[in-house]
Amino acid sequence: MSMAGYSFDKSTADISADQYHHYKDDVKLMHEMGLDAYRFSIAWPRLIPDGRGEINPKGLEYYNNLIDELIRHGIEPHVTIYHFDLPQSLQDEYNGLLSPRFIDDYTAYAEACFKSFGDRVKHWVTVNEPNIETIGGLDSGVLPPQRCSHPFGNCTWGDSTTEPYIAAHHLLLAHASAVSLYRAKYQATQRGQIGITLLGWWHEPATNSSEDAAAAMRMNDFHIGWFMHPLVYGDYPAVMRSRVGARLPDFTAEQSKKLPGSFDFVGFNHYLVVRARAHDSAFNMKQRDYYADAYAIANPFDDIQEGRLEYAPWALGRLLDHLKLKYGNPPVMIHENGKLKKKKKKMIAAYAILLSGDKLTP
Repeated sequence: MSMAGYSFDKSTADISADQYHHYKDDVKLMHEMGLDAYRFSIAWPRLIPDGRGEINPKGLEYYNNLIDELIRHGIEPHVTIYHFDLPQSLQDEYNGLLSPRFIDDYTAYAEACFKSFGDRVKHWVTVNEPNIETIGGLDSGVLPPQRCSHPFGNCTWGDSTTEPYIAAHHLLLAHASAVSLYRAKYQATQRGQIGITLLGWWHEPATNSSEDAAAAMRMNDFHIGWFMHPLVYGDYPAVMRSRVGARLPDFTAEQSKKLPGSFDFVGFNHYLVVRARAHDSAFNMKQRDYYADAYAIANPFDDIQEGRLEYAPWALGRLLDHLKLKYGNPPVMIHENGKLKKKKKKMIAAYAILLSGDKLTP
């Protein structure tokens, strides 16, 4: 991110923690803390700047050095292949996640990672939080590539009613393609595991009404089932099929066979409880986005803007019970979890300004 104006001091993220130059110090501190695992993401543009083709030797050297340093200190690397960082060249060439061409380019990039690092990396994540990248980037437009349509957001281009579903479809197929390749060519010799990481907000009814209870169930299907259902059963949840209709892409028979079981584990990033309210009048809307399709008012971005952040330890247990009962008790890794405490009000204010589309000022 190099756009000035989206932080209090107008800085950019070009240089942040700067682990590129400080990885040895960072790993030493991890070792002193007693960590036995470290999760990090490989940046596609750093390894293959143009999205396809030649590998950047400096990027390759850095990730090899980081992985080797971790292993020397007894720390297991857990590596995410794609984490919100599509090369700009692919976005410019074919609109990135909106094109099926993304699947082949992503698979080739994933193979470069397996070839280069798989002899030492035993835990791979194909995609981080596809269920929020698609909503933030292509429905509300608050994340790259900032595509959306009125009245769901204020963007220069995009279609909030269709594009989140198209992008999610291609991310699922790219995930399955990479897993299939890894299992066919690398897993037997490299002896690693591969999975996907989803955002795991847990939805609860806003009131005791049966309508809100149903809305919370729908939101869990739209939020978690959107990806888990195809990964276990080969198709989207029935509630999504019925409410999104023709705007929800179809899987071919071959794809529906390839998706189920395309993971050795599922990672979850869990932070919040989101309270869902029924929004049955959405049925009469001429245009519907993801939340309107769920007939629910449960947008966590609204909660952030209004300062309603609800953390509840029991919610993680309910999420895990849900996965056990509905999706066959898959192996789960909790990849992110925590609670914002220090500077809470300042951080909420920053999120609120950013999500409203305004710039942050010092």
